[in-house]
Amino acid sequence: MKIISKTFKLLTVFLLVLGVTGCSDDDDNNGPAVQTTTVVDVAVANGLTSLAAALQATNLVTTLEGTGPFTVLAPDNDAFTALLNATGLDLNNLTADEEALVRNILLNHVIIGANLSSTDLVNLGAGYTNTGAVGPNNENLSLYFNTTNGVVFNGQSTVTTPNLTATNGTIHIVDTVIDLPTIATFATSNDALSILVDALAYADTGSPTVPWIDTVSDATAGPFTVFAPTNDAFVDLLAELEVNALTDIAVETVDGVLTYHVVGANVQSNQLASGTVTTIGGDITADASNFTLTDQNGRVSNIVVTLVDIQGINGVVHVIDKVILVPLG
Repeated sequence: MKIISKTFKLLTVFLLVLGVTGCSDDDDNNGPAVQTTTVVDVAVANGLTSLAAALQATNLVTTLEGTGPFTVLAPDNDAFTALLNATGLDLNNLTADEEALVRNILLNHVIIGANLSSTDLVNLGAGYTNTGAVGPNNENLSLYFNTTNGVVFNGQSTVTTPNLTATNGTIHIVDTVIDLPTIATFATSNDALSILVDALAYADTGSPTVPWIDTVSDATAGPFTVFAPTNDAFVDLLAELEVNALTDIAVETVDGVLTYHVVGANVQSNQLASGTVTTIGGDITADASNFTLTDQNGRVSNIVVTLVDIQGINGVVHVIDKVILVPLG
């Protein structure tokens, strides 16, 4: 315990020398000292030494000393140990590519321009926001939160200590480092898209297949644009086709249907143009004014305007209310 205490004190002193703790006098040095306690100060004060070391290694200390506001989801030391063990990364010996990766991972824990308390999140219930991390075309990555059972981010990281207050934001300590999200992250973390996941898994039982689960889970794949039908959309489809379950539909048909929901580029909603949209299965028609997609059977899918631009590291998701079908007949 003495060694840990001594290490912590040395780190605190080191950060003080670097200017991490913002206690400063006014310009003429005659007025009272102005005390600021940034999110970095709060992290250090709460023993998050691994986070402090990672911020230092990636030159993010100064960023998080800014005016913000920031909401920081701060992994505890055990979470960082698990990450470093799993990846083999050495914060004291990072290559340029590794430093960029770690920096992006850290920024994936920072919501810039918002000071969100746990009460704010619980009142919202569930939803998406953006982090400081970036993906294809330098678009900011999305973050999904759900408060049904605690406050959980991207289905993997839970808040253990909420509402540590700083002058430029709020820190919530979490128990897991939040991975850079893939399309699969958002499909599996949001229960409203669970039947889509079932459809992907079912399509993978056929041969040949995309393969779907591996592809949407691969951070290096794509980027893709996925038009993701809701659970209700799939329920409506089963009624439309007069079947009871997805498995009542031929697996190769489900595989083909899914191909009409994927475009081989990262297309944000403001880039969607009216006219032909070429999916990996075939052409559909977009109406950018009404935010609709029409398949080759004349069936119209509405893009859910509150659930667009869900950005992952391998592509972007837009939620739709009707399944797009392959040409019939």
